[in-house]
Amino acid sequence: MNFQELNIVEPILQALVTKEYTDPTPIQIQAIPLLLAGKDILGSTQTGTGKTAAFAIPILQNLYLKKTNQYPRLIKALVLAPTRELALQIHDNFKEYGKNVNLRTTVVYGGVPQSKQIKALSDGVEILIATPGRLLDLIQQKKITLANVEYLVLDEADRMLDMGFIKDVQKIVSLVPKKRQTMLFSATMPEAILKLANEILNQPERVRVAPEEETIDKIKQSLYLVKKAKKMELLVHLLSKKEVKSVLVFSRTKHGANKIVKGLLAAGTRAEAIHGNKSQGARQEALFQFKAKNLRVLVATDIAARGIDIDELSHVINYDLPDVPETYIHRIGRTGRAGLNGVAISFCSDEEVNLLKSIERHIKMTIPIVDDFRFSYGADNPSKPVVSQSKNKTENQNSRSNYPKTFTQKSNKSGKIEPKNYSKHDSRNQNKTKANNNK
Repeated sequence: MNFQELNIVEPILQALVTKEYTDPTPIQIQAIPLLLAGKDILGSTQTGTGKTAAFAIPILQNLYLKKTNQYPRLIKALVLAPTRELALQIHDNFKEYGKNVNLRTTVVYGGVPQSKQIKALSDGVEILIATPGRLLDLIQQKKITLANVEYLVLDEADRMLDMGFIKDVQKIVSLVPKKRQTMLFSATMPEAILKLANEILNQPERVRVAPEEETIDKIKQSLYLVKKAKKMELLVHLLSKKEVKSVLVFSRTKHGANKIVKGLLAAGTRAEAIHGNKSQGARQEALFQFKAKNLRVLVATDIAARGIDIDELSHVINYDLPDVPETYIHRIGRTGRAGLNGVAISFCSDEEVNLLKSIERHIKMTIPIVDDFRFSYGADNPSKPVVSQSKNKTENQNSRSNYPKTFTQKSNKSGKIEPKNYSKHDSRNQNKTKANNNK
């Protein structure tokens, strides 16, 4: 199937040709006809599936076909995004797809002065992309009215929930006319998101694309059981390899991200960090340099990484394992995009064993261990590997059988964790989400 078969109007088709879009992705094939027909959508899709185009193209087309040259321009479409980076990315995509249809788009987000954003709004816009906090600020200042919104999109709703925006989102939705078309997209569907969907969607069509298993299968995963004190040495070692062309390193905290960058710089490896304490200008410059391949290593927290859209990312490295198992999927999904191969490498110290167990339960597989005695947990003397008397060969201590007992309680005879009784979610980690909101 091609885009012409989706009944997309010529001005938008020409914009897609300019972007070298040829065949629509599965999410676009499913969502675009439904949205053009005016249906509400509840979408489950992972990052890198073409989701933004799936909702942006129908919104642009519907507004273009109903265009009445109304002045001043009124906000007809509102897209809510959890982070500045994602909001900016969506804004750029709307401008690119709609460059031939004479619709004005702008974006508002916190962390920067309001003046330029207010000026853009005063000139009139039809499409507004916003983060919840800044949007509510501008509404309270009477700089924005949502009384004319006909299309509402909640993108990455699960992340907005994680960041504590759910009440802000509910307040914003209450200010939008009930007669509207609503689209909610979420990589995961916790109970709170399903409840929100039931509140704001009208007989939605359910769209599911790229299940977690498919996302995982196309990415080469590996695991280092490493001493916490050896993580930086291991990271420097991995970055010395030629095949590591571009790497996104995940830290659990903002302080940790800064510490990783400092360690890499001391080792002679240039890197930049992006997180909530960085200025918007610094974050955008780091992202620009990374996308332009002038910067090989970018260190990020999970929240700041939302909105990073890079097709040719060779590696993701989990320097710290995430507290929430679903976040692991989001992280590794940054690589292996656009049909390319991807590599995800995770570090696990003895303090992170339970996090690893939760991740492997969630993904229903055992992540293969890389045996490297230099960095392994419990290797007090790396120069002297352990010799197995029974097998008459050298064995590495970096294995699940030599790891703390808590790790091997559910192992099978091969030393691998047995997944058959694993539940999809680990309840012990559900309550940790809010604790990460300040990271």
